[in-house]
Amino acid sequence: MTDSRLTIARAVAAALSEVGVDHVFGLLGSGNFEITNAFVDCGARWVPARHEGGAVVMTDAFARITGRVPACSVHQGPGFTNTITGLAEAAKSGTPMLVLAADSPDSALRSNFRVDQAGLASAVGALSERLHSPETAVADALRAHRRTREERRPVVLSMPIDVQAAPAPDAAPDPPPPAWRAPRPSAESLAAAGRLLAGARRPLIIAGRGAARAAARRDLEALADRIGALLATSAAGHGLFAGSPWALGISGGFASPTAAGLIREADLVLAFGATLNMWTTRHGRLLGPEAKVVQVDLDPDAIGSHRPADVGLIGDAAETARALAAQVPAQAGWRTAELAGLIAAGGWRNTPYNDAGADGRIDPRTLSIRLERMLPAQRTITVDSGHFMGWPSMYMEVPDEAGFVFPQAFQAVGLGLAAAVGAAVARPDRLTVSTVGDGGFLMGVSELETAVRLGLRMLVVAYNDAAYGAEVHHFGPEGRPVHLVQFPDTDLAAIGRGAGARAATVRSPDDLAPIAEWLAGGAEGVMVVDAKVVPTVVGEWLPEAFGH
Repeated sequence: MTDSRLTIARAVAAALSEVGVDHVFGLLGSGNFEITNAFVDCGARWVPARHEGGAVVMTDAFARITGRVPACSVHQGPGFTNTITGLAEAAKSGTPMLVLAADSPDSALRSNFRVDQAGLASAVGALSERLHSPETAVADALRAHRRTREERRPVVLSMPIDVQAAPAPDAAPDPPPPAWRAPRPSAESLAAAGRLLAGARRPLIIAGRGAARAAARRDLEALADRIGALLATSAAGHGLFAGSPWALGISGGFASPTAAGLIREADLVLAFGATLNMWTTRHGRLLGPEAKVVQVDLDPDAIGSHRPADVGLIGDAAETARALAAQVPAQAGWRTAELAGLIAAGGWRNTPYNDAGADGRIDPRTLSIRLERMLPAQRTITVDSGHFMGWPSMYMEVPDEAGFVFPQAFQAVGLGLAAAVGAAVARPDRLTVSTVGDGGFLMGVSELETAVRLGLRMLVVAYNDAAYGAEVHHFGPEGRPVHLVQFPDTDLAAIGRGAGARAATVRSPDDLAPIAEWLAGGAEGVMVVDAKVVPTVVGEWLPEAFGH
């Protein structure tokens, strides 16, 4: 029977549930046992992971896809320290989410669980809040929720176990603060940007994570139509312009030769919620030296942080796009029927290559193209880090910006499977496709059991080259030994079956038949694909990533 005493733990869970926290990922320990059960009693969905590191990544992916604030509930001490890598990824990605971390009482100076949780959170870029006392606890929790929404970073709410267990006071909660509204750029900066737009002949809009989060597609496309601009995204914004005849895809190392050539011709680049970092600009070489840059971002520190901006506008991507469209005259830009045809024919799947499949190994490009043809249109693709990550990003389409989860801000290998679980919980109506390398699969394999246990619809595609391929292809051409990052082949399909999933080993296109049958049968449950890929095929993006 559930304990019905109104403790601080229960009061905090009720208050956060009232403001919309209805999904809680995590792993139970004594320190977070009561508050997690209280969330369930309030109607929240509890998603139990096998490791706190997986739980926090699931929370991050869920937040990215839904735009809502979920929570990750963990035990104090080691329960919290297990979240640190995923927390760093969420902080660098600016993901609004709560980490509800139990904590040792202030008086327990020699507790084995005692660590500086606030210091650890701050060290990786997260915000830190605390339940300071029974009298302030509910207000403390609501402040943490407000901060994560307004400051767009994860907040770690440390919850001392003695405060959690205290009786809740009979005090009316403070009224909620006014709703936060994104700022609009100044009239002066809008006018300066408008002058550059009026003189542009080949304008290009590059939209990033900030534009995707602002749901700015309609407003950005309206602005692009008015000024005759082409459209591209950063990797984090992939899918925002899906289906547009003027969309070039991802700018940067994943750009096709056709797209890269057109991006270099742009004389004006409008970056909306994109920092134009080295990945998006190929270390600055992708943008023409004479191109003017107008950069729009909510974060003033992002303006000019990687590429000097001729005009910086601090504001919401959608609102700023509307303001610019209202003040610039309509112009043709560089849109023509001939250019639309070039864009349509110029994607990666239309770019010739010599299939390197042989000796029981499939070319990763062929694998990606075949899967693209087989998968349902309504899909969510998650991409772990590693050499393989270019193949699904370059060759597989997504239906919209919510269909692509790319946890690469921290460049950590091993987050992919957990991200896929969070994505599948967020969008059960879509098939989740988790693309991983063999290294990332084995790092995060504990959450494969979570996906099976929860009955999620998930296809796990492991590009298995029996190595950490990025290091092989980075150091090998320099004549340096790479045997320390190469491994004996592992039967990932057998691991999948051991976790309760269906599985198939793919060495040639003919081996994809079981995946086609599974998809045709409704794609129920989890299927693991151990794709033995040719280890010598090097992604076009890799030399650019390392600055070669």
